[in-house]
Amino acid sequence: MGLGSYGTRVAEAMQSCSKAKLVGVISGTPSKIKAWQAKYNIPEKNCYNYENFDAIKDNRDIDAVYVITPNALHHDEVIRVAKAGKHVICEKPMAIDASHGQEMVDACKKAGVRLLVGYRMHFEPHTLEIIRQRKAGQFGKVLFFQGLSGFIIGDPTQWRLNKSLSGGGAMMDIGIYSVNGARYMIGEDPIWVTAQATKTDPVKFREGVDETIQFQLGFPGGAVASCLSTYSMNNLDRFFLNGTGGFAELLPATGYGPIQGRTNRGPLDQPVVTHQTVQMDAMAGIILEGQQPVVPVDGEEAVKDLKIIDAIYNSIRTGEKIALNL
Repeated sequence: MGLGSYGTRVAEAMQSCSKAKLVGVISGTPSKIKAWQAKYNIPEKNCYNYENFDAIKDNRDIDAVYVITPNALHHDEVIRVAKAGKHVICEKPMAIDASHGQEMVDACKKAGVRLLVGYRMHFEPHTLEIIRQRKAGQFGKVLFFQGLSGFIIGDPTQWRLNKSLSGGGAMMDIGIYSVNGARYMIGEDPIWVTAQATKTDPVKFREGVDETIQFQLGFPGGAVASCLSTYSMNNLDRFFLNGTGGFAELLPATGYGPIQGRTNRGPLDQPVVTHQTVQMDAMAGIILEGQQPVVPVDGEEAVKDLKIIDAIYNSIRTGEKIALNL
């Protein structure tokens, strides 16, 4: 659902999947539907628009719908898909705040369908290798994480800079990577957050659309995280984990690839993969075979991130340290 640039990337990647197959589309643009039908051999009966997609209920070809639309639309669309009895994969951030996210989780539970979120990095080999090494104690006691996520955003008229569609600015787009990355790299959920916002271009970044946010997280084991989310700087995309026994770095950490990493023992040499191919095969395994991922990708995981983002905005508003109970 949603045949934009990222939907196109996922569709291309799925051509190499062994467990997942593109069988239908939902779009408000008839010309896009026609183009995808021709390119991916999609039958007319599996093509829907935003008015009639509830009819997927009666389509046995479809197991799940991947919702890849602007953030503010996810809530209603995911609930409609769930009511139609289909599993849902939702792009991240899952919703514009934690309360909307929880409603989505509840609706999918009530409908008896799975809700997964597009955390592609949870399946990326370099990332998983660092998590494996951390669990094995190779970095000793984890003390510090740094996450840098950002780029210079272009077209000022795009939906990402429209609060009614995005729910915010950089934090509701690229910032989710450092929020989520801090949790899977350290291996704990944070218990407090502090945050500060900087805005240099109030014309491009209007009221409610954040340009740059620095945020800090505290973890129960004593580790702290220092992170940056921005729409006005390039050359970031770096994760760094430090412990009493060593360190790990991913640079680039979350881009489309190739991801590169090293630890105090030397470079990582995991295979370079197409993230969305690996993600969609893994998600098919979760939905169809009950497989358990190393790092969760369910709706509850996403609600935790949304609670952190809510608290980041709250800390900026109040200037206070916000306690977290995830």
